[in-house]
Amino acid sequence: MKNYMLKMILKPVAFAFGIAVFSSCSNDDPQKPGLEFMPDMYRSSSLETYQPTSLFSDSSSARMPVAGTIPRGYNTYFAYANTTEGYEAAGVELKSPFESHEENIKEGDRLFKIYCQHCHGEKGDGNGTLRVKNDKFPVPSYFDDTRINLPEGKMFFSITYGKNLMGPHASQLNPDQRWKIISYIKSLQAEAIAQKSKQPAEVKADSTATAKN
Repeated sequence: MKNYMLKMILKPVAFAFGIAVFSSCSNDDPQKPGLEFMPDMYRSSSLETYQPTSLFSDSSSARMPVAGTIPRGYNTYFAYANTTEGYEAAGVELKSPFESHEENIKEGDRLFKIYCQHCHGEKGDGNGTLRVKNDKFPVPSYFDDTRINLPEGKMFFSITYGKNLMGPHASQLNPDQRWKIISYIKSLQAEAIAQKSKQPAEVKADSTATAKN
């Protein structure tokens, strides 16, 4: 008797379940999807922008960038427009906030190897990997007459916005990192200038020694 009653109950339940499954799969109206067995697959559980939330004390889902990160296209404390006038003004007015001491130069060297060396070369002479393997990228040397004494403000401007074939690096390097790379480049240029100033004296010394012999 109990088995009979159980069967009588289960039959309509099974029938109703079958109808529900069939109806959830046979509806062609995208506004009426039917039953959703895994709603997380259809309905995003992430917060919408500016949506109130109980996750944070200020009840706002809009958050400030995480410390140490840079939103793409965001340049902090850089007020020069991406124009020729802005480039020239940066060259005159913009100065590094850091002294070019050994620690900054060492960190600039590390960053240079990551972000610059593949184009500008290990020594800054423009013979990077992309230039050597594919001569479609004419990369200038840091030591030519145009750039050997280039103001650091113009260098910062170029790293921030990009220059000629070089793209902008504001989203990859924060301002402090850009200045440290410039400190390293300036150290390379200072070495080149020092070497060049020694050459005439060395040539003169060699000439004097040859004359005596």
